[in-house]
Amino acid sequence: MYQKILIALDMSKMAETVFNHGLSLAKQEQNSQLLLLHILSAEEENSPLPVPSDLTEMYPAAGNDLTLETWKEQWEAFEIAGIKMLESYQNQATKSGVTTEFQQVYGNPGSRICKVAKEWHADVIVMGHRGLSGLQEFFLGSVSNYVLHHAPCSVLIVQSK
Repeated sequence: MYQKILIALDMSKMAETVFNHGLSLAKQEQNSQLLLLHILSAEEENSPLPVPSDLTEMYPAAGNDLTLETWKEQWEAFEIAGIKMLESYQNQATKSGVTTEFQQVYGNPGSRICKVAKEWHADVIVMGHRGLSGLQEFFLGSVSNYVLHHAPCSVLIVQSK
């Protein structure tokens, strides 16, 4: 049924549940493949705040090199944490006998997930839902809602418990 399963992950507590759903789907089909995808975005809960064009908006230290360097260090640590997460899930899937690869890319999460799914010819996207509602969802948007309406394939949205 699903040969190519894209699992969109972030570094939230829900990521493991999303991964387990995707891995379970992959185990049901012989020769299925997983693509683990993490989008590097300032929208993610654990990411360093984006650097505003005028650093004085956020930092009273008026955009000195130390402030920018601190942000760069935080972003690099965020990237490394993402790779470690992906490698850990890849190792789990490989031990289960499922062919697995991963990608970590920059960009808008919704559109990047859809683009990667199209390029990789995914049969299904497995992703979580942040649980935003009302004004939060209106102002911050919903990645899962975007993907659901723009994906080139089926979408499985895993709800938080």
